[in-house]
Amino acid sequence: MPALDPIVSEFASTEEEEAYDVWFRAKVQEALDDPGPYVPHDQVMAETQAIIDSYRE
Repeated sequence: MPALDPIVSEFASTEEEEAYDVWFRAKVQEALDDPGPYVPHDQVMAETQAIIDSYRE
């Protein structure tokens, strides 16, 4: 298990980096394959801001 330089990589080893890459690609594919409705970014951000504002009141 070769160690990676912490300045160059956030992973401790190449195996850890490769495992993360496999996991990440699977999550992206899962999102692309999701048949659910598309929600625009602006709408999500507005709803999130409304939740944050409700906690401030």
